[in-house]
Amino acid sequence: MIISRNLKWRHIIYYTRLKLLYFVALSVSVYVLHEIFDITQLSIPFNAVATLSTALAIYLGFKNNNAYERWWEARKIWGLIVNYSRAWAREVLTMILPNGEKNEERESLQARLLYRHIAFVNALRVFLRRKYDYNDTNIKEIVEVKNGYGEVKKFLSDAEFYEMLTKKNPPNYLMQLQGDDLRTAYENGWLTDFRFVKLSETLTEFNNHQGMSERIKNTPLPRPYSFFSRVFVTIHGTLIPFAFIEELGWVNIPLSIVINFVFLALDYVGERTEDPFENRMDDAPLTSISLTIEENVKEMYGDINMPVRPKSEMGVVM
Repeated sequence: MIISRNLKWRHIIYYTRLKLLYFVALSVSVYVLHEIFDITQLSIPFNAVATLSTALAIYLGFKNNNAYERWWEARKIWGLIVNYSRAWAREVLTMILPNGEKNEERESLQARLLYRHIAFVNALRVFLRRKYDYNDTNIKEIVEVKNGYGEVKKFLSDAEFYEMLTKKNPPNYLMQLQGDDLRTAYENGWLTDFRFVKLSETLTEFNNHQGMSERIKNTPLPRPYSFFSRVFVTIHGTLIPFAFIEELGWVNIPLSIVINFVFLALDYVGERTEDPFENRMDDAPLTSISLTIEENVKEMYGDINMPVRPKSEMGVVM
């Protein structure tokens, strides 16, 4: 997620450079043909382009609104994961009680439930950020973090970690292990019926949040919105120089570039925010949220070995 108040121009130019070069070349070509070679039939009515501009602005506004709703829903889901993670840690520490003297097995089970939850959060982050071919834009990202399950290993036993790697849905497997340990606690008398149900309900909430995140990941914004926005921006940008060349002369070149940049930027905003789990600098900050959960759970458990937060890179927090 970009946290810097001012965007860096090199980022903007990097992602729009190819189309901008096309529009610059087109504007210069139209000027040369009209002014130097005296080809006067290049002009088209301004009203036609103005009508297209209005329609395109409405279309891009609608697309960007839907794209932002997807990004904001993703952020709200992970905000709920933070809240329920704190509730989970509190319930594990206060509801799983000894049925007699201090029990090392019970304490070991509590530690497993807490650290495995941290593993679940990180595994879900990695699972959501995996790449799909249909979302590949063939653009090398300026800021991108490593996405792998290696960071999960330190929170699990070796047996659980390597078994997790064999699963198609690793986070769901970890939830199953959590449920198994809750059943063990119940059978050992460390949980009453009510407390067992309460902890199970909290686990179910994590399943719900995972499912909602997967829905966003696996259901992209309808492709016609993205495809036709690119087509319409290109058509509109191609016509712009022809609408102003008759009246403005050389001023047509910078004016066309500015107008086209505005529409390119609008299209770029929607294109970059519609998929919030692609491990890009515009995405929901899953790494930062995962670290927050790890810090909160460890602090509640009394673990002083806190994770080291990476510094923001170029005004971006992943």
